[in-house]
Amino acid sequence: MVALRSFWKPVLIAAAVAICIATLGGTLTDTGPWYQNLRKPSWQPPDWLFGPAWTLIFALTTVSAVYAWRHAENRAQRDWVIVLFALNGALNVLWSTLFFALRRPDWALIEVGFLWASILLPMIVFWRWAKPASLYLLPYLLWVSFAAYLNLTIVRLNAPFA
Repeated sequence: MVALRSFWKPVLIAAAVAICIATLGGTLTDTGPWYQNLRKPSWQPPDWLFGPAWTLIFALTTVSAVYAWRHAENRAQRDWVIVLFALNGALNVLWSTLFFALRRPDWALIEVGFLWASILLPMIVFWRWAKPASLYLLPYLLWVSFAAYLNLTIVRLNAPFA
């Protein structure tokens, strides 16, 4: 019974944290009149695609966290897993806050560089002891790279913001 509990504990914790971050980010994402009135590039994906994309990204991020945690060789490595994913979660929510809640895509554009780095950093760190954990983050890095370019384009089409 103890082995079963130790197997599921990191899964349940990582899933709960991912759900909380996704819910908070989703709550902050207001696609109402302000967002609809922004000029956007013709190549922007349809709004309905963002939900499934983020669901997949959060699922893969959860798998990455659990894999990195389970393959950590010591407490220091497990602490890195927690710190890196906590940092990324905070930056993920901050981007939604800046772009949607504060209606400052220009500030979000600055912040997205930190968000991008907070995905790349665990990929580099985990590569030493948990390569699959790094690879599970690759779709997230690619999506945020695309989102950063989309963010830049929206800023260029709509600036200045106040």
